[in-house]
Amino acid sequence: MKHLYVHIPFCHRICPYCSFHKHTPGGTDMTAFVDALLKEAEKQPLRPETIFFGGGTPTMLSDVHLERLLRGLRERVDMGGVLEFTMEANPRTVTASKAVMMREMGVTRVSLGIQAWDDETLKTLGRDHARADAEETWRVLKAAGFPSLNLDLMFSIPGQRVETWRQTLEHTISLQPDHISAYNLNYEEDTDFFRRLKAGEYREDEGRDAEFFNVAIDMLEAGGFEHYEISNYAKPGHRSVHNEAYWLGEDYLGIGPGAFSTVGARRWNNVKDTPRYMALTLAGEETAVEVEELTAEQRRTERFGLELRTARGLPLELIHAESRKMLETLREQGLLSYDGGHVRLTRAGKPLVDPIAVALMG
Repeated sequence: MKHLYVHIPFCHRICPYCSFHKHTPGGTDMTAFVDALLKEAEKQPLRPETIFFGGGTPTMLSDVHLERLLRGLRERVDMGGVLEFTMEANPRTVTASKAVMMREMGVTRVSLGIQAWDDETLKTLGRDHARADAEETWRVLKAAGFPSLNLDLMFSIPGQRVETWRQTLEHTISLQPDHISAYNLNYEEDTDFFRRLKAGEYREDEGRDAEFFNVAIDMLEAGGFEHYEISNYAKPGHRSVHNEAYWLGEDYLGIGPGAFSTVGARRWNNVKDTPRYMALTLAGEETAVEVEELTAEQRRTERFGLELRTARGLPLELIHAESRKMLETLREQGLLSYDGGHVRLTRAGKPLVDPIAVALMG
């Protein structure tokens, strides 16, 4: 298996916009949790090219538990072919000693979830850090010498002004990260933000979203970043190899509570209940639920929503003959181009990636 994802579901505070499987630690036995992850990692031979620790907040684990997990993984997994080892982190969860330990244990890339630099927007997002905390964590990560560092940002947040977004981007660029992720806020079901949207407190505005999006493209490309995926920008040599594997439809294995996997035509996720996941795994029982056998047509249509997001584009051969007229119409409207066997969105088409994908996949 070339790509391994490890899910750590713990957060100090639950952000009102996040729909991932996450929760506060409560009374979780962290030693047993690490035991469960390591036992699941032993279930099949692994020689990954990429490893990605996501959450939740992986760096919320103590130095002792995180080091034991990383060391145990190295003992159970053939790490000889690892090209990239990413750890997601939030401000206030990374000490100097933890950063040094992570680097010594083979982590090559850290993605720091800043989301915003102004305290007003951070408060709206329910974040448990202030700008000063994020600045300090960034200094700690830089000092540890990771080969690649990413800053995670979010835009079109309720109350956020375009000028504030410009200032966020300016400051981010000034810190000289190797990679920047800039995500348009989505109102996901089962979140407080979604409930407030339905209650009329918040509103969606495609025009506003497009304005924020275009400001990001202008400023980040001018700052020397390649816009290689709708929400991602990289300096040369610093693309996220793990995430590119997702976007290009490669197989991946997920371990941990709620983690998804896709191997061949089979997709499943682990039970989204951390105590139950731990009990089942430690007892040697199956944790996979919602197992699905994907058809060739399902895999084809999924590629539209993923590969159209990338700079490489969608292989032209995936578009059926009956959709070629729509393809030509979208080209005439200046929303896409196609050459070299791939369909690529233009600057005007990028904000419309989802409806364009639906229009072409028939």
